Amino acid sequence: MASSNGHAALDASGFARGFASRAVHAGERAATPDFTPTVTPIYPASAFVYEEAETLDAVFGNERQGFVYTRYGNPTTRALELAVASLEGTEDAVAYASGMAAIHAAVLHEVEAGARVVAARDCYGATYAVLSKVFPALGVETTFVDILDLAGLEATLAATKPRLVACETISNPLLRVPDLAAVSELAHRYGARVMVDNTFASPYLVNPARFGADLVVHSATKYLGGHGDVTGGVVATTRERASALREQVKLTGAILGPFEAWLVLRGIKTLPLRVRRQSESAAAIAAWLQSHPAIGRVHYPSSADLGPAARLFNGDLRGGMVSFDIAGAAQPGIFRFLEALRLCVPATTLGDVYSLVLYPAMSSHRALTAEQRAEIGIGEGLVRLSVGIEDVDDITADLDQALQALRSQPSAAGLTASTQG
Repeated sequence: MASSNGHAALDASGFARGFASRAVHAGERAATPDFTPTVTPIYPASAFVYEEAETLDAVFGNERQGFVYTRYGNPTTRALELAVASLEGTEDAVAYASGMAAIHAAVLHEVEAGARVVAARDCYGATYAVLSKVFPALGVETTFVDILDLAGLEATLAATKPRLVACETISNPLLRVPDLAAVSELAHRYGARVMVDNTFASPYLVNPARFGADLVVHSATKYLGGHGDVTGGVVATTRERASALREQVKLTGAILGPFEAWLVLRGIKTLPLRVRRQSESAAAIAAWLQSHPAIGRVHYPSSADLGPAARLFNGDLRGGMVSFDIAGAAQPGIFRFLEALRLCVPATTLGDVYSLVLYPAMSSHRALTAEQRAEIGIGEGLVRLSVGIEDVDDITADLDQALQALRSQPSAAGLTASTQG
């Protein structure tokens, strides 16, 4: 059959090919180079080929390392997994399309119908929701506890015999820090595994596996990626559990794409620089907020309040997150405060180079009822600040002018009379 454009030409292998065939195949599947790029390449291929079918069969059967199909594994994504495992001090890691996909996968691997979970009450709203709304349909019930109350935790463990204990290194949004070593010891004593969300701390500040955590999860969207341009998640754990999680994700399909993996991998290069700067700035901003007349309470994991949990951290750094209650404010006042910001960005994320402000009642904990938020300690005036890498004086100046704007029209902002002065 003639070529569609009426002529043929020899390809690199010496065969005559028509234009359409050359358009499809020319430049592809070149010989393996003898050089190594300085950074991990992006491998966007959905499938990979081998010269011998026996090799392909061995890779499919996990008898030989390699890649056959990106839902099963990808070289770029694998490079990210190895990097996170190295930073967390675990044997392996598995990447996912989002932090919630990672949490869902980790919990799903550990439980079955009839199993119970014990989880920290003050956790990310979506985590609370997936445990209280999604897993009950699978026959898995969760008991939420004050994870800092070790005596209460042990009593719950003894009563419920859970399969999994779940908590956060630094809780979202109240920034409470549990003694992970004590929590892990208690959980293991009662036969439970421990899953720790290390997103707020990042592996630069805390390595939960060092203190007994069996699964360490991250929203890679946050500090690992660090630039607000990618969504992803990771579970860092043992080699055996990672292998099982990898088989699970082959079927569920919640994989992280190679472009996204490359962005997270690139972000990790500056993780220590960013987190150190953000942590130092957050400590200064928390101290500034403590003396501000418009602020009722500041939530920040200071050394004085941590007790035994202080041993978790890398030196005196406590992370880049600060939460604070604007005295007497409710939703109208918080909205006015957000709209008055000029440098800090009102956005539903954290861990970026930008300073980001979020209203938990509207966003991260919207899935909870007002009563559930109140029980946790999330008031109507609570604001969460993710400190960026800008100049500290510029961040505090922006917060101050936004607070002044709120106080300039107290009635319109919904402030109570006691805070109008």
